[in-house]
Amino acid sequence: MRLTPAPSPNFNDRRAAPDMVVLHYTGMVDGPVALARLRDPRAQVSAHYLVEEDGQVFALVDEDRRAWHAGVSFWQGERDINGCSIGIEIVNPGHEFGYRDFPDAQVLAVIEMLDDIRSRWTVPNARILGHSDVAPERKQDPGERFPWRRLAQAGHGLWVEPDPNSGSELSEGHSGDAVAKLQSDLSRLGYEQVVSGRFDTATRARLIAFQRHWLQVRVDGVADGHTRARLKTLAALPLDAEASRPQP
Repeated sequence: MRLTPAPSPNFNDRRAAPDMVVLHYTGMVDGPVALARLRDPRAQVSAHYLVEEDGQVFALVDEDRRAWHAGVSFWQGERDINGCSIGIEIVNPGHEFGYRDFPDAQVLAVIEMLDDIRSRWTVPNARILGHSDVAPERKQDPGERFPWRRLAQAGHGLWVEPDPNSGSELSEGHSGDAVAKLQSDLSRLGYEQVVSGRFDTATRARLIAFQRHWLQVRVDGVADGHTRARLKTLAALPLDAEASRPQP
């Protein structure tokens, strides 16, 4: 892993040791533009690392400092995600500027970084997340093209592939016990989800975020049998879950 110092002034003190990693895409036209913004004191944004498409890694903020990458966010009862996480920005133009697959060299660099980070800090697989997981109504990154399954095969993050549930699809406008169970599973997994029994726009936003991470072939906010089975299985895991690696 090629590590290049590129200090950012945009940080402050942590309140505790990090126990979460949040992955982002830069969502800008190229890496140099993103790097400049992350180092601009006027922008008041930063991350601990930025990973270029060729695998080069820029170190912006020391891991024991609080970088400003997650914004308004939530996971498993925690609202100060910046205070408990390490943020990794991954160069990709994103949905706005021509979203594309993440190059192999870049993915390998992210995996190597996670190996390195987790050698120093206790980060459960259940707390390796995307920006869209912790801010589902604001963010889409790193998105449905990011290879979460491949990360899990390398030992980082959760991935399950249960048999699909039976039953009809649930979507916005539906209500009842099945919707309440869906919402309860989203909440238990970590999303800030009200259990109302009504499938509203907020529920759809969280379900889309879930699909972007754990069922990338379907990102439409409709709870079909595959979506519900994966959500139910993941929600049943303990909060500090360490999943077995999926088969290639």
